[in-house]
Amino acid sequence: MNRTELIIATAVVLFIAFLLGWFSHWLIHRFVRVGQGEMNDLDNMAQQLHEAEEQRDQAISYYQQRESELTNQANQTDAELRAAMEGLREARQEAEELRAFIERQNAG
Repeated sequence: MNRTELIIATAVVLFIAFLLGWFSHWLIHRFVRVGQGEMNDLDNMAQQLHEAEEQRDQAISYYQQRESELTNQANQTDAELRAAMEGLREARQEAEELRAFIERQNAG
């Protein structure tokens, strides 16, 4: 095999490799290509996902606000209960003192 035949054989092999690569590229893109209908579906799904995320964020915000309101209301109710219990304790003590005073008045 002389030099010219080697160059021609190398060129043919490289050309065949180029053709195989180009054909493989074309074949892959033929099967992987996304159609316009699929792009519309993807756009719709993206829009729905965005709306769902917004609704989720609104729900989270609402529940956090509601939780804060309920916590404040529970704290206020607890404070009112403590005040009522303290008032009841004082009233019982005062009633006990009055009973003791009345018993002393009746005994004496």
